[in-house]
Amino acid sequence: MALHISAASMFLLAIAASATSASIKQDYPADEGDQASSNDNLIFDDYRGKGCVDDSGFVYKLEERFFPGHSNCPCVCTEDGPVCDQPECPKIHPKCTKVEHNGCCPECKEVKNFCEYHGKTYKILEEFKPSPCEWCRCEPSNEVHCVVADCAVPECVNPVYEPEQCCPVCKNGPNCFAGTTIIPAGIEVKVDDCNICHCHNGDWWKPAQCSKRECHGKQNL
Repeated sequence: MALHISAASMFLLAIAASATSASIKQDYPADEGDQASSNDNLIFDDYRGKGCVDDSGFVYKLEERFFPGHSNCPCVCTEDGPVCDQPECPKIHPKCTKVEHNGCCPECKEVKNFCEYHGKTYKILEEFKPSPCEWCRCEPSNEVHCVVADCAVPECVNPVYEPEQCCPVCKNGPNCFAGTTIIPAGIEVKVDDCNICHCHNGDWWKPAQCSKRECHGKQNL
């Protein structure tokens, strides 16, 4: 009889210990996994069809105009979400010295109003001659356009360049070579006792035409 009571007592003690352990477990906070599963049940506001939310979480009403983030291009809140302006901005002039970014597109406020050419500056539409053979103009585009003179072939074999003149000039008129002698064009010249020469008509760079005459002991040209 004593053995039967002892076994029953042990059984009751085991049940009490199990109940105590279960009650202690319930006093501990939930672990991270339990917290994550509980967060999944949170309900967030849904603004679809009611408004628009920007990157900072600010809510805009339908038809309200706003600028998202750091953009200077405006957006309008619609039921389908923000509809933003995306214009094709004009290119900024490469010589623009002042650009403003207040609007949706950058805008050039100041362009260099002069041209630079060979280290010198010229006003817009100013004409100048950097050399005797060049005629230049400063265009509104801040670019310099030049025209170079095309000189005609001189009608002499000894042209000279005068100061401030582009093309060479024949100071003594047209001429040509007769051997090593320069003779004027348009007349026959007796270059020695044996030869009379004259220049080709229009071909001043060619040697003179010479005709020989009887001479004594002298070579012809």
